[in-house]
Amino acid sequence: MKLHFKLNLILVVVFALSLVPTGFVLRSLLRSNAREQVIQNARIMMETAMAMRSYTVSQVRPLLASQMDATFLPQSVPAYSATEIFNTLRTNHPDYTYKEATLNPTNPRNRAVDWETDLVNEFRRDEDLEELVGERETPLGPALYLSHPLRVSSEGCLSCHTTPAAAPASMLAVYGENNGFGWKMNETIGAQIVQVPMSTPVQMADATFRNLMLTLVAVFTLVLLVLNVMLHLVIVRRIGRLSLMADQISRGEMDVPEIDTCGGDEISLLACSFNRMRVSLVKALGMLEDD
Repeated sequence: MKLHFKLNLILVVVFALSLVPTGFVLRSLLRSNAREQVIQNARIMMETAMAMRSYTVSQVRPLLASQMDATFLPQSVPAYSATEIFNTLRTNHPDYTYKEATLNPTNPRNRAVDWETDLVNEFRRDEDLEELVGERETPLGPALYLSHPLRVSSEGCLSCHTTPAAAPASMLAVYGENNGFGWKMNETIGAQIVQVPMSTPVQMADATFRNLMLTLVAVFTLVLLVLNVMLHLVIVRRIGRLSLMADQISRGEMDVPEIDTCGGDEISLLACSFNRMRVSLVKALGMLEDD
């Protein structure tokens, strides 16, 4: 096995061994960054929902208050307004969802399903818990969910949700007397849940990972080619000359020219030693012939 091949084999093995942990770290970082971006998108959606709720309470509800005795208008309900905004968004982006999942809702569409009920119970068990983040599989692919608790923090909420007798007759005409009552002050009655798709960010992270790995391989290949040229010029070619000189001397060819010993590296010192050895052998043979 030639020296050139051995050096290339060592370089390739070292690169391959270093590529594995490098790839693992890069992939983990890229996926972690992708997840953080999705979480930020989810938080923006949550803030949008909160802004819509505040807008409904401060500007829409007062305008509709005079009509509520005759006809119940769900547009005056913050949860309804926020949900409708995101339902419009879902027309073009069906994998983005927002729901105010409630254990005992007035509007049946807000009733929590099994996994949403688990989130609500987490908030009910820990009153200091303000956010839950996780991932789940959906029919449209993996999604990240971000959830905040829904707590009764205003006496105004209880005006419609304590007992059927205290609720507006127009609301009872729409939703009946069996749901959405018995709420208490400071009680956690549900959870705001935003779901954001993970497929696209993960695919982008994986594509970036593949491009980075291909770039690393391309850079290594280029570096390997340059190193091969430098190894040939600086080491392999000079060692080959020394090997040829030693072979010729071993066959008694003492008229071989001296090797250039320019430089102060180890190969130059070895060449200088070979030159001295050749001169010494020539002198020794000459002395033997004289005898």
